Amino acid sequence: MASIDLTERDLKRELSEYRDRFPKLADDELFVLWFLRAFVTEDERLAAEALSGGSGDKNVDAVFIDEPARIVFILQGKYRKEVSTKNEHHNDVTGFAQIAVGLSGDEASFRSLCKGISPEVQRKLQDARDRILKRRYGVQMLYVTLGKCSSGLRDEADRIVRRATGEASFQLFDGRQIMKLLADYLDGVAPPVPTLDLEIESGSGIRTSGVFNRYDSKTDIESWVFAMNDVAIAGLYQRAGRRLFARNVRGFLERTQINRGMEETLNKEPEYFWYYNNGITVICDDAKQESSRGRNILRVTNPQIINGQQTTRTLAAEVRKGARASVLVRVIRVPREDAGTADRFEALVSRIVAATNWQNAIRASDLMANDRRQIEIERNLRKLDYQYLRKRMTKSEARRMAGAKYLRIVKKEEMAQAVAACDLDPSLLREGKERLFEERWYDTVFSTADPSYYLSRYWLMRQVSYAARGYPERAYAKWLVLNFLWLSLEPACRARARSEVFRKGCEREEGRLLNPMYTAINSVFNAALQFYRRKRGKGKKALDVSTFFQRRRLHKDFVSFWKGSANRSRTPFVSAWSRFEKTLHAEAQA
Repeated sequence: MASIDLTERDLKRELSEYRDRFPKLADDELFVLWFLRAFVTEDERLAAEALSGGSGDKNVDAVFIDEPARIVFILQGKYRKEVSTKNEHHNDVTGFAQIAVGLSGDEASFRSLCKGISPEVQRKLQDARDRILKRRYGVQMLYVTLGKCSSGLRDEADRIVRRATGEASFQLFDGRQIMKLLADYLDGVAPPVPTLDLEIESGSGIRTSGVFNRYDSKTDIESWVFAMNDVAIAGLYQRAGRRLFARNVRGFLERTQINRGMEETLNKEPEYFWYYNNGITVICDDAKQESSRGRNILRVTNPQIINGQQTTRTLAAEVRKGARASVLVRVIRVPREDAGTADRFEALVSRIVAATNWQNAIRASDLMANDRRQIEIERNLRKLDYQYLRKRMTKSEARRMAGAKYLRIVKKEEMAQAVAACDLDPSLLREGKERLFEERWYDTVFSTADPSYYLSRYWLMRQVSYAARGYPERAYAKWLVLNFLWLSLEPACRARARSEVFRKGCEREEGRLLNPMYTAINSVFNAALQFYRRKRGKGKKALDVSTFFQRRRLHKDFVSFWKGSANRSRTPFVSAWSRFEKTLHAEAQA
């Protein structure tokens, strides 16, 4: 898993991507937009609509109303040129905190707050005020800076915000915390789950000694082990949703044998669930044991369930009135505050995932699901309306995640096969797609995050697979055929304009472009099977079609055969491919 300690240069690179989509925004507005996307909402469009920066904003750079969570977010951003070098001014921080008081105060206080403010910002604040006073929404004041701030100033701002009517809180993100948030964003944990209360099991005939707590002074890692009931576990998913599993290497697998077994235990003998189940493992930035409304809880900051998604979601689907089953919970606080800890954090999380996810078998491809290159590919393909499944999950789960937003769902295993068949020895594909995620091959297969690199190969694979459908012998030859065809398509699609024409033509199934390609593909398949019959051997030593196309370096021998006089398919291929290239060039020029 790629991991380094990040700098302002990494943040600027991310902001530059937003600039491509929002060219009219200044750097400080892009910074606020990125923060909203990284910390508050997954919806980039809603984040952009929340912006209110510019003249007359009176330090209100964004107003975001989270209707499901019933929270109003008021944000001020300070985009500094360097991280953690400039101290924030006392009046800037306390003045921003005072907005919460005016926002929820009487009409005179609100009019004073809005004096001199732009009509657009005043409208946003009025909407926020209506929800705070009439519908009892909470308000969260977010002061976001690349600079730094003393703990005393933070505490003073927090005390000011607490004077506001209703439920109000203040949070200041300094440069150090922004870099940590950026790391989470690049790891696909965006927006995070800010906090969750894990209710420790008690009563109902269950006697426990509470929480086992362990602290290791050498590593500064602290852990807690305790029991939770099924209703409390289900509540975690109900409150946080899929975001709670962002660092998990898989999606929901639904009705696997293990998951069906959990359902059966819950329905027939829930009192034994504790003994049969592996429990859940949570990593977090901080945890504190306390009492709340008569409950004994462990309040965790930025929690992620890295083992136990299947358990959590099965319990959420099967929850009934009243607790029936107990679940083992292990919480691990991993430090990320000091420089040089990023690699250690990622390595530790990867090892915990590999060591604890054994009830539903874990694969090599699963362990690479949260690699930053995979996340980059996912984000870049999303811009082209593709949903890239870097995590293993069921098709129904993928559809629920995609909704109606994406044109096509593509698995990372499919992308790996397309790239490997085009660029490597096609015999490697016959050894299984999991081989492609092993250390030896992974960096070669996933060498870039450029979507064009993958989609040209992917769509060629789709056309070759279509031509092989219904022909058993072709199914064995298809990786060799794909490898050979890429030798012709790669130079034709090297220009981005042509690559886009090819992709869009495949998406729309344009016959004018694809019909000559199908003719060419069929010609190569005919040649590949002719090649097999000439080279398989004779008598008892003759190789069957499956074994033959497993041979290494076969693609080199096929190129020689293709150029030879025995190949009867070369002339129809050249004619069809010429028509395909002319159409591709003409549409790219249009």
